[in-house]
Amino acid sequence: MFHQVNLDIRTSGRGTHEITGEIESAIRASGIKIGLCHIFVAHTSASLVVCENADPQVRRDLEAFLERLVPDGDALFRHTAEGPDDMPAHIRSILTQSAITIPIREGRSALGTWQGIFLYEHRYHAHLRHITITAYG
Repeated sequence: MFHQVNLDIRTSGRGTHEITGEIESAIRASGIKIGLCHIFVAHTSASLVVCENADPQVRRDLEAFLERLVPDGDALFRHTAEGPDDMPAHIRSILTQSAITIPIREGRSALGTWQGIFLYEHRYHAHLRHITITAYG
């Protein structure tokens, strides 16, 4: 049994946007009790992360780390067609994930107590991001 939902998320610029609730809704709508849920973001400058959802400092620290690791405007980068955050956004998405799979147990995600699923926007400006959620079991 398969169930697929397309989700559009308008971001407000660089940062994390929790989508755990939308994923849980898609799983419930699928009617699947035991299986897997695959989540895919169809972009090269945004990604998905499973991260701490109780303390926002964790995501702020992640952003600070990535700012240090992949600084915007670094002279190393030649791909700057859309500005100084262009190539860093691509690198950030490669270092994180464009797809994740989580288990479905008893008709819900089997995430841990403090885990949430986040769309991670790597560009400064707002974008409309497309996510495909596929539950199967």
